[in-house]
Amino acid sequence: METMPGYKKEFPEGMVPLGDSTFQFSCHQGLSCFTFCCNKVDMLLYPFDVILLKKLLKIRSNEFLERYTRVVQGHNPYFPGLMMKMAEDEKCPFLSDQGCTVYEVRPFSCRMYPLERAVNRSPENGEEREFYFLARHEYCLGHGQGQEWTVGEWLKDQDLEYRNTMADKWTEIDTLFAANPWSGEGVAGPKQKLAFMICYNIDDFREYVRHHHLLAQFKLSRKRIRSIETDDEALLLFGFDWLKFFLAGEPVLKARGGK
Repeated sequence: METMPGYKKEFPEGMVPLGDSTFQFSCHQGLSCFTFCCNKVDMLLYPFDVILLKKLLKIRSNEFLERYTRVVQGHNPYFPGLMMKMAEDEKCPFLSDQGCTVYEVRPFSCRMYPLERAVNRSPENGEEREFYFLARHEYCLGHGQGQEWTVGEWLKDQDLEYRNTMADKWTEIDTLFAANPWSGEGVAGPKQKLAFMICYNIDDFREYVRHHHLLAQFKLSRKRIRSIETDDEALLLFGFDWLKFFLAGEPVLKARGGK
């Protein structure tokens, strides 16, 4: 692999952006390491992961949270993270002898491998730049297997383009939380609990929106209202906008009666 010109110093030693280079990778049951990566894994879940998984399992968000997740202290000192709870045998709860039982909606990190993504959000030219790196684990025998991929081909094949967009939306909210917008109310205060509900318990948030007539408080198009009322993903994005408006005063929503 060749380092992308002009970006060598931006990344830790040993991490080289793929750029236009190709890589060869395939994961399949014929490999002796198949499902090894599904054991004793620290799998952080994004809000969009929770929505997709609970929808496939046909359960409510609170049931999914109770059965399959645990709250952890992640990289953000002012907001907890959500991690997949391993089964008693320390394997992913969705692992079977044949492989992943939720493969079609597997979490973002599973879907991205063997790539890792980094986004430069403050480049000199004023535009965000994303970079992809090839991750290698000694136990993984999938490297050098199957076809050659470009980054673009892998993203399309693994349905990652839209998921990257949702991950970026979450990063914006996580960055807001890192500024400690609930300073003074303590750990697990009312604002933080509300934020956690919006991000991870979309079913309870839907009830909150209805009970407080939240949609009527803002100037929203009829199309967006219909989407928010029926689609969990649209509701999550509205929740993200409301958190920006409510916690940081960002003008991403326009209140009725306001200027």
